[in-house]
Amino acid sequence: MLEVILLEDEPVLLKELGRFLDSLGYAPLCLSSVAAFTQMFDARRHRLAVIDIGLPDGSGLALIRRLRQTGEALGIVVYSARSTAYDRIAGLEAGADHYLGKGCDLDELAATLAALERRLALQPLPALDAAPAQPAPWQLELGPAMLHVAGAPLAARVALSPQDSAVLHCLMLRSGATVSRRDIVQALGADYDDYDQRRLDSQMHRLRQRVEDATGCLLPVRTVRGSGFVFYEPAQVR
Repeated sequence: MLEVILLEDEPVLLKELGRFLDSLGYAPLCLSSVAAFTQMFDARRHRLAVIDIGLPDGSGLALIRRLRQTGEALGIVVYSARSTAYDRIAGLEAGADHYLGKGCDLDELAATLAALERRLALQPLPALDAAPAQPAPWQLELGPAMLHVAGAPLAARVALSPQDSAVLHCLMLRSGATVSRRDIVQALGADYDDYDQRRLDSQMHRLRQRVEDATGCLLPVRTVRGSGFVFYEPAQVR
């Protein structure tokens, strides 16, 4: 996965954007200050950045200028409540590749990042100092339906409804591969041609939220636009 460094000082929005980037298949590093960005930024790993302008300890524009002055080639998207023509021009002149106002649809942010990926020909980097392989932390128990999360900071397991169990069973059996919407709908026992796709999107949203609220972990399911979903972590079904 491509690693994205996200700089936003509003806690609720930072969490929302982090979840959104995770759902797109990025690995977000969520930070709330210029100092944290300066400390944590690693040009070897972070290929894309989403940066707010008004921050508690400095200016996002000044940060972008410093990044460009040092020759950093990462793709930069400004995501700010300051969205007048003057603000946008200032952001682009500072070195941002794109400037989005916070009122925009998140799908526009997704499309902007995807366009930057293509233009910069970005590829995921291999993990640095990789740890030895560990047993799959995500385990689906079918009877009773239960999702186990090893090492979760909160509860280690989540009770599942029959519908959620069917969806995860379909995805986790083929972890690492894209599972089509048709296959998932059929696993739910529904007719794909008559099924309202918004129901599946709503179910996935509720399932992600439930797992995060219960365990403190993000459910590793990425939406593959126009295709389906992928469970991108090692998984076991028992």
